[in-house]
Amino acid sequence: MSERNRMRYGLLGLGVIGLVGGLSLIASRPAEAPATANPPTTQLESLANLNDQPPSKRTLEIQRWQTAEGAKVLFVEARQLPMFDLRLTFAAGSSQDEGTPGLATLTNAMLNEGVLGKDVTAIAEGFEGLGANFGNGAYRDMAIASLRSLSAQEQREPALRLFEQVIGQPTFPEDALARIKNQLLAGFEYQKQNPGKLAGLQLFERLYGEHPYAHPSEGTAQSIPAITTEQLRAFHQRAYAAGNVVIALVGDLSRAEAESIAASVSAALPKGPALPVIGQPQEPKAGLSHIEFPSNQTHLMLAQLGVDRREPDYAALSIGNQILGGGGFGTRLMEEVREKRGLTYGVYSGFSAMQARGPFMINLQTRAELSEGTLELVQGILRDYLATGPTAKELEDAKREMLGSFPLSTASNADIVGQLGAMGFYDLPLTYLDDFMTEVQGLSVEQVKAAMNRHLSADKLVIVTAGPTVEQKPLPPPTDKPAAQPSGVPEH
Repeated sequence: MSERNRMRYGLLGLGVIGLVGGLSLIASRPAEAPATANPPTTQLESLANLNDQPPSKRTLEIQRWQTAEGAKVLFVEARQLPMFDLRLTFAAGSSQDEGTPGLATLTNAMLNEGVLGKDVTAIAEGFEGLGANFGNGAYRDMAIASLRSLSAQEQREPALRLFEQVIGQPTFPEDALARIKNQLLAGFEYQKQNPGKLAGLQLFERLYGEHPYAHPSEGTAQSIPAITTEQLRAFHQRAYAAGNVVIALVGDLSRAEAESIAASVSAALPKGPALPVIGQPQEPKAGLSHIEFPSNQTHLMLAQLGVDRREPDYAALSIGNQILGGGGFGTRLMEEVREKRGLTYGVYSGFSAMQARGPFMINLQTRAELSEGTLELVQGILRDYLATGPTAKELEDAKREMLGSFPLSTASNADIVGQLGAMGFYDLPLTYLDDFMTEVQGLSVEQVKAAMNRHLSADKLVIVTAGPTVEQKPLPPPTDKPAAQPSGVPEH
C-alpha cells in the first residue's frame, strides 16, 4: 500500500510551513516559555486532562549506529504498542536521474511489482496476511520504502524477509513496467487540463534551469516511454545501495532486536557507497511569464531560491514565514488578500528546504479579472514585510502556535520514524527537535527580520501565472466585511 501521496519530508519545520497550508492552531493566550509546559512524557494523554496547557512533548531517546555495509541507523525504542515502524530513506530521488527524467520514480514504483516467485498481487497478499503494511515513494531529494509490522517474532520475521526481497531483489517485470508507464502518461495528459500543474512545472524550469531540481520527479511524456528495465536495474544497484540509505526504526523492539533488523536489511541491499550530494543551483532570472488557459481563475505562483536543509537561519525563517503566510488564517497574506478583500480562497507561502537550495514560494488563485492587481498586492505585502519585519505580537503568537503544534511532530511512531529518516538524511544532530524549538523561542523581532532579508528579496521573484487574458478590474478596497467573498474552492 503506497504512501506516495501522504509522505512528507518529516521535519517539523517542513510540516509547519508546507506550501499547501498546514495547521492553524491560532491562540490568544500570552506566550509561555517551554519550561512552563507540561513535562516530557512517553505515555498517551487525554486532551481533557491538559487544562488548557500545550500537550506534553514526547521524550525521544535516539540511538544511532552504522551497519557493516555503511548504512546509517537511527532507533527509538517505544514499547507502548506491540508493533514497529521501519523506514529506509535513500538518496535516490529525481535529482539523481542523470538526464533521464522519471528514472527514480519508475524504479521506486516498481519495487513491489515483482520478486522471485511472487507478482505484485502475491506481494500485497503476503504483507496483508501478516498484518503488515508496505509503503514507498520517490521525490526530488529522496526515495523511501517503509514497513509497519507487528513486533511479535512470528509476524515480524516473515514480514521482514518479504520486505528485504522487495527492496533488495526486485525483478522489474516488463508487464508491470508497461502498466505504470501508461499510468504516468495518462497523468501527463491530465496535467494539460490543470493550469496549476502547468504553472508549477514552468516555475521549476525557470527557477532551476539546468539543475537536477528543474525537471518533474515523475518524468515527462518524452522521457518515460524510452526507460528500460536495464536502466531500472542499474539505478537500483547504484542508488539503493546500503551505503546510500538511512535506516530508521521505531517501536516495540530492544536495541539487540533493532541491531539485528538493521543488519539484515542492510545486508539485503546492493553493496555500494553513498551517492555524491548534488550541487547548488545558480540564481535564476527574475520576472513574469504567463500561460494562457481558459479558466475562471488565474493561478499565481511567486518564487525564488530559498535555503538548504542545514541553513543556520532555518528556525528564524520558519517562524518568519509562519507570520507571512505559512500558518493559514491570521497570517499577513491571508489577512490582506482574503479577509480584507475576498480575493482568494487561500494564499500560502513556504520554504521547502532540501539538500540543495529549495524554493521559497507564494501560491494562490484569484478571479482572472483581478489577477494583475492581486499580484501587485502580494508583491507589496512581501516587500513591506521585509522592510518592517514582524510585530512583537505576531512573533509571540507564532511562537505560541509552534509550541502548541510541536508535540504533533512526534505524536505517533509513524511521525517519529519520519523525523528520524529526515534527520539522518539531512545529517542533522540527534538533538535537532529540541534545538529547533529552543532556538525558535529565543528569537527576537530583529533576528527574524534580518534572517528573512538575508534570504529573500521582493525584486528577485520568479513569477508564473496561468489563466485567461481578460480585461482587468481595480481591486476592492480593504474592509472588515469585503463585498466580494472568495470564489469557493480553488479550481483544479
